Amino acid sequence: MAWFKQLMFGIGVIVTLDVGSLPACASSSRPYDVVEQFAEVLSVIEEGYVEPPARDQLSEGAIVGMVGALDPHSAYMPPDQYEDFRQDTSGKFAGIGVEVDLRNGQVVVVSPIAGSPAEIAGLTAGDRILAVDGIPLETLPLTDIVHRMRGVKGTTVRLVIRRQGKPNALTLNVVRDDVKLPSIYARYFDGRIAYVRITAFQEGTHDELLLKMGALKSHLGACRGIILDLRQNPGGLVTESIAVADEFLAKGALFSTRHRGRVIEQVYTTGYGYFERTPLVTIVDSGTASAAEIVAGALKDRKRSVLVGNRTFGKGTVQSIIDLPGGAGLRLTSLRYYTPAGFGIQASGILPNQVIVSEQEQASDILRESDLPGHLPSEGNATTDLHGEPSAPANDREGQPCEVPKPLISLTQRMSQLPSAPINGTDAALTFAYRSLLQQIQ
Repeated sequence: MAWFKQLMFGIGVIVTLDVGSLPACASSSRPYDVVEQFAEVLSVIEEGYVEPPARDQLSEGAIVGMVGALDPHSAYMPPDQYEDFRQDTSGKFAGIGVEVDLRNGQVVVVSPIAGSPAEIAGLTAGDRILAVDGIPLETLPLTDIVHRMRGVKGTTVRLVIRRQGKPNALTLNVVRDDVKLPSIYARYFDGRIAYVRITAFQEGTHDELLLKMGALKSHLGACRGIILDLRQNPGGLVTESIAVADEFLAKGALFSTRHRGRVIEQVYTTGYGYFERTPLVTIVDSGTASAAEIVAGALKDRKRSVLVGNRTFGKGTVQSIIDLPGGAGLRLTSLRYYTPAGFGIQASGILPNQVIVSEQEQASDILRESDLPGHLPSEGNATTDLHGEPSAPANDREGQPCEVPKPLISLTQRMSQLPSAPINGTDAALTFAYRSLLQQIQ
């Protein structure tokens, strides 16, 4: 019986782990030396520390340090963090449903999600949120601000906002409700090429893809080609990425996982994909990670799609999620991902067939897996094309490297601003993908 039952991802990936099927680790001559050392240190602290310490706090700190010493993606999660983690992987949570951004130290509403409590309460793009439940926001990080707006379904959060054109601050009482973030944005270019952006692989992404592509087809007819945009996609539920990849690939290998050099699971596509014969070009960048890299790597390895953009993030490990007593959780790196051709994604990433580096990526320090302290080493080659294919920067008409603009914070807004034909826009990667598809279908 295969132990691999489910793959998911939060910023890492979640799997159900059957520990008994993994190889037993080598034991030292005295396996309890470390336990004795821990007990000795604990005893010294309890007897000699300047103030009486709390034993539960000490033990939790020891666990945090022990797991954190492994790699950047292994972590002990206390109950509150574990609950947030579970909500993030589902893409569904109780909140007000609003996209916000920090601009010049102010929390600005980018866009309320359609049909969300925020939209119903009257929050609009451009509003500045000054306080949440009486707490000023100017000194809080964005993650804390978002966390304060989430809460129990049915409870009320009081927002103090400043709106342009209004002399006084406004107070809005917003009742929290379940909020489902969309993960698929789809539209047609010139009525013949579908543009599909997947922002993350969360619960329902595969169904959402089929629904939105079906809606496009019912209004505009069948598409002649597809641009699959995986830029800034941090991954998500691997079960959903498998289902999405299955729609684009014929029957064959999708990826494999290995534990300490031994193949644990080989995952295949079924060959019943709805779009497996439709011409396809895929866009990736340095923010394409984990489950999204699985899809990109398979599409390239099996020569199903030309990859356009920048080398991907390089998160090629699987995290097992283990429930602990008291509502806590353990995220433990347990496997490595490999593409169908057997190349390791970890710390190497996937290099596109056609490299197009954005202006922002050229001007700033890009953070990839290989930059994280304590990351697991690469088993591939991050500096050359992993598949032995020539890869050179795409050039514009003046012979300079193409520049891809940084995506807008609001994807809804970004989609509405796309021209009817990318050739008329400024997104070089999208323009290249569009031209490539035109050559395939003409």
